[in-house]
Amino acid sequence: MRRLEPIGAWPLNILDELARHGLAPKPDTPPALLREQISDLYRYEIRQLRDRCRAGEFTTRALPARVVELRKRYVLLSIPVERWLALP
Repeated sequence: MRRLEPIGAWPLNILDELARHGLAPKPDTPPALLREQISDLYRYEIRQLRDRCRAGEFTTRALPARVVELRKRYVLLSIPVERWLALP
């Protein structure tokens, strides 16, 4: 993944995480809007996991490990949005 240039008050580590999800904020983009978009993507992916499990692609015993891996890709959801611009 290519390293992004700083944009306004957005820290590079936050920009990198946003880019992983195809998001590129402008200096005036509200963090809450981006969090909502990431949350929508996460919910879509978690539903896809559920549906794949129901379809028999993997067992229900394997589901928790897959959910943990998915959560790791959405680390920004574990950080309060108010701190996104304050992180180093």
